[in-house]
Parts: sequence; C-alpha cells; structure tokens
Amino acid sequence: MKPQATRSRSGKRPYAHTDAIASEAATDREAVNTPEVQRSATNARTATPVEAPPPCVVRHRRKQVGREKVVRDTFTMPRADYEKIAVLKQRCLDAGVDVKKSELLRAALLLLESEPTKRLLAAVTAVEPVKTGRPPKSK
Repeated sequence: MKPQATRSRSGKRPYAHTDAIASEAATDREAVNTPEVQRSATNARTATPVEAPPPCVVRHRRKQVGREKVVRDTFTMPRADYEKIAVLKQRCLDAGVDVKKSELLRAALLLLESEPTKRLLAAVTAVEPVKTGRPPKSK
C-alpha cells in the first residue's frame, strides 16, 4: 500500500500535462509520432491567449443595502375577487409579462398609494367587508 502523502484522494493517477508531452516530443527527435503527441503539439501551437476577465465591481460595505425582509401573511377574500386576480394575471401574460399573485397585489398597492385620499376612501368603501378567518371545510 502506498503512503498516504503520495496518494490522491480519488485514487487515480496524477494528471500529466499535455504541454509537457508536447515539449518532450519536440526536443526528442526519435520520439514516436503518435496521434496523441501530434494533437497535443498542435494544440500547444494554436492555443489563443486567454483574455483576463473584466474587473469585478467593488462594492463598499456602506453602500450595500440588505434585502428587505419579507413577511408571510394570509387573508380572506370572496371567490369573485380571487378570480379577478387570475383574470389580471392572464392579461399580464397576454401582454408578455409573467407575474405572480404577490407581485400583482403589490402593484395594486402602489397604484392605491399614488391615489389621493378621497379616491382611496371611495375604493375602500366600495369593497364589501367579509368575515375574517378560514372558511369552513366543505364536505
């Protein structure tokens, strides 16, 4: 059994670099011209230099804004209002925008927030109140 220090973790032989094989073939005139040596020698000559990756944008700790913590909530609404969400989602899909229910409701909040108080109160009074809590289980 080999000592632990010379064995690799996978138990495979160490990788022999193809450039080393190509340089040996170039210096040794009596080397056998196998397709493997010819390919590696050809690849060594035709290899293009790798461009340096673009520098990463440095972010300062002060400028980093943490993501806002999300809150999970449940609410009760009439089936007709719930179906309106599906209709609005379909309208967005027809326009080429995939939207989730939560995104749609948040967009409605933005629209209501931009309205004057008088129109907001008119919209709130137009909504009929519903009993809060979970609906009874239907059998």
